Amino acid sequence: MKKKGKYQQTIVPIKQIVQQRKQKATNLKKNGINPYPAKCALDKNNSDVQKEFLYLEKGQVAAMKTKVAGRVMSCRNMGKVTFFDIKDGYAKIQIYIRADKVGVGQYKLFKDMVDTSDIIAVEGNPFRTRTNELTIIAEQWTMLTKAFRPLPEKWHGIKNTETRYRQRYLDLVMNNQVKDIFLKRSMLISSMRHKLESLGFIEVETPILQSLAGGANARSFVTRHNALDVDLFLRIAPELFLKRLIIGGMDKVFEIGKSFRNEGIDKNHNPEFTMLELYQAYADYNDMMNLAEILVKFAAEKIGAVVNLEFKKAKMFDLIKEYTNLDLLPYVESGEMLKQVKHLELDLPENASEKKILSQLFDEKIIPNLKNPTFVMDYPAVYSPLSKVKFSQPEIAERFELYMNGIEVCNAYSELNDPELQRIRFVQQMEEKTKGDNGSETMPYDDDFIFALEHGLPPTGGLGIGLDRLVMVLTGIKSIKEVIMFPAMKPE
Repeated sequence: MKKKGKYQQTIVPIKQIVQQRKQKATNLKKNGINPYPAKCALDKNNSDVQKEFLYLEKGQVAAMKTKVAGRVMSCRNMGKVTFFDIKDGYAKIQIYIRADKVGVGQYKLFKDMVDTSDIIAVEGNPFRTRTNELTIIAEQWTMLTKAFRPLPEKWHGIKNTETRYRQRYLDLVMNNQVKDIFLKRSMLISSMRHKLESLGFIEVETPILQSLAGGANARSFVTRHNALDVDLFLRIAPELFLKRLIIGGMDKVFEIGKSFRNEGIDKNHNPEFTMLELYQAYADYNDMMNLAEILVKFAAEKIGAVVNLEFKKAKMFDLIKEYTNLDLLPYVESGEMLKQVKHLELDLPENASEKKILSQLFDEKIIPNLKNPTFVMDYPAVYSPLSKVKFSQPEIAERFELYMNGIEVCNAYSELNDPELQRIRFVQQMEEKTKGDNGSETMPYDDDFIFALEHGLPPTGGLGIGLDRLVMVLTGIKSIKEVIMFPAMKPE
């Protein structure tokens, strides 16, 4: 045993605690008590019980009994009486148990067998304490799950951030704020789904395992299908399959699902992430801007987000001119981009491509100045291989990205529907594989998609929203790991 603290509190090694609790489970079985019953019939949760008995005044005991269940969060023994708190998925509620109510034998069994982290059910009359806390006077209790491991220490919880992510189940039990984030995430996704359905969109599912990793410029994860004896890729985007559905006459489609990119991990990136991607026939990127604003505002309202929602629009090269005094459009893929921006002392890797130079300039010099949610429009066509170009200005793509709080949340195009031009773009992408730092982040040549396009894709607007990032923005969270239940972690 180790001693610690002002009052020389005994600290029991965790192995000993686990062994003691396993023995308690064995003793319960020996006494004819199942420590893991299959079911507990409840007609209300703890939050429902709190609402039902709001009418109770201090000292008042309800005439009717109720039944509650949950995890034992804390226990305060006072001789012949014990106060303890149980918590279900909705609320925490206090229980008062004493020997003359449940019987001396049952009370002794409770004190001998019940520990924090156990899950139990309690039945009894609610009353309101002198401190105005709703409490259940236990008349009987039932063990539902005997837990072998204790909860983290009450006052300190789980302080190590990496441990919180690896043991998210404990993070949720101990931290109501964490659970609130994930409840808001669920509400946000649900609200966007229902809004799109109300606008006539149909939810669909497209393959996650794909023979070609297309639809975006990104590194893919590769796996092997043994029966077919072929390599397959976890999708980096559902785009090309969703466009096939537009060709097939499904004029408004959307998908909410996982995409995968074999890239670095940081506060805005996780290799597995959730996207909302949608396509609408007979629309363009201006329609997608309007729709993105509608969806973001609707979701913000549903989760009660307090954020700046005064949307602005600005062209990419106008912003660069405004904040750097550089006119860079003529230098895109000219071989002169680095020379033009060298005096800005950007944080660039060696041999950075011109695409990377432009992206880094935008990240460092432009994004910090975007105080309002901003639709950044009109990107270089050469970096947007799936986007339609402006007819009168073919070097510019009809594309936008939405930035909120310094984070890219949306990406959208007027979709390229010219099969011959799309073929040329794919060829250019293949040629990029031998150049610079784009080699592993270029789209493959998708002959089947070209074949589909040759059957006629109507004018179409497409929009992708990173839902993890949108949750970050609307809840004020700074790391994507805080809004993904089980983020990617390096193995221990």
